[in-house]
Amino acid sequence: MTGRAPATPDRIVSAAVRLFAAKGFDATTVQEVVEAASVTKGALYHYFGSKDDLLFEIYRSLIGRQTAELDRIVGKGADPATTVREIVVSLVETTAASVDETAVFVREMHKLDAERMAAVRADRRRYHETFRAVVAKAQAEGRFGARVPADTAVLIALGVVNQLPTWYRPDGPKPPATLAAEIADFVLAGLRP
Repeated sequence: MTGRAPATPDRIVSAAVRLFAAKGFDATTVQEVVEAASVTKGALYHYFGSKDDLLFEIYRSLIGRQTAELDRIVGKGADPATTVREIVVSLVETTAASVDETAVFVREMHKLDAERMAAVRADRRRYHETFRAVVAKAQAEGRFGARVPADTAVLIALGVVNQLPTWYRPDGPKPPATLAAEIADFVLAGLRP
């Protein structure tokens, strides 16, 4: 570790996440973000044209990390059960590590304009379809049971993860790795042949 302070855009986004999670998007002013990030309004507007840009960046950053990890896992070509387990564990752990970001986005995404909402939907669809393809292929090969369609299995897994911000607490009794393993076990139990 170099001991350097986070870059200005990172400080701004971190401050926005904290404030949006605590107060909500509408109730948070640009001035509050500026003060919390210890920057000037000029600095904020140099990197982000508006509060809406900050909201979109929160999502873009989170989905970018999660999609990169999904692609890495699928790219390894492991057996389907290992791949699904790794996808679910990764998704739970990154969501738990970014619980405020996830909460902000789930709660506030309807505030995005049509163009950004279309980008969000495309990113989510790509993630869903990549995950679904892993499950569907394994079902077609007889490696997973087909009682639960691939689409439904993935929707259930993603739905559980999307709800984490409503009940998961980083200081709670269950560490993310344990929770991730339990959720992965649950998903895989539903896919048994």
